[in-house]
Amino acid sequence: MNRSIHVAAGLFDSRPYGFAQVAVIRTPFGDVVNVSGQVAWDVERKIVGAGDIGRQLEKSLENLAVALASVGATLNDVGSLRLYIKQGHMHESDAISGALRAIFGENPPCATWIGVPSLANDAFLIEVEPSNVFLPRK
Repeated sequence: MNRSIHVAAGLFDSRPYGFAQVAVIRTPFGDVVNVSGQVAWDVERKIVGAGDIGRQLEKSLENLAVALASVGATLNDVGSLRLYIKQGHMHESDAISGALRAIFGENPPCATWIGVPSLANDAFLIEVEPSNVFLPRK
């Protein structure tokens, strides 16, 4: 396995915490892009949209777009998303669906919504984890 990590400008540098935001695995067929779950933090690790799950999802997806752009990919290259939603906020499906529609329009990826008791920070209401993205060799 040949893994390279990318530090995307616009995302906080997670390496001091023991993980990468973006890792690329080279294969004979192309590159496989892995992105860590994205939350509503800005580059300085300040929460965006405190208490607002729709705004937090929008910021998480913005962060995902930044991560993908660092390796030449876009949100259109994502086949599916896992949404980790604090259980106390699962009922806010209208805000979640609205944020997804605002970003993806009529061409959304598949999605799995998973209720969790907590996330890495009490202020996080949602975390977005994309499927692996395949970038064919050019």
